[in-house]
Amino acid sequence: MSEQRDSRIAGAIVYTEATPYAARIDADGHALRADEPVAHGGQDSGPAPFGLVMSGLGACTAITLRMYAEHKGWPLEGIQVRLDYHAAGRETRWIDRVVTLAGALDDSQRTKLAEIAERTPVTKAIKTGTEIRTTFNPA
Repeated sequence: MSEQRDSRIAGAIVYTEATPYAARIDADGHALRADEPVAHGGQDSGPAPFGLVMSGLGACTAITLRMYAEHKGWPLEGIQVRLDYHAAGRETRWIDRVVTLAGALDDSQRTKLAEIAERTPVTKAIKTGTEIRTTFNPA
């Protein structure tokens, strides 16, 4: 158990609501919502689960690049990360990630930030896969 406690990075508790597919999320003290689009039976009261995954990947990308540029003293003024999750059948899935960097960065700085984007923590977790250990508590 101490291994789990010492290695914890983030957590969330998700509660279903009376409305079909809506969920209330407590992400380490931050309130979020999730839902399915109307076309899938939900009320579209929040992002769908894959939208939340894309949000996490985008946030990690933007934050990591900003931290790196600040550490280096580079003139990065802003970052936009656009993400789209695609599923073309059960076996063919991919994420398109388009990063737009604002600021007077030179080509070598942009190249280095592109390399860093491929090594952000959430990028690596998605690319390599992460074991999920599921337990069910008694009612």
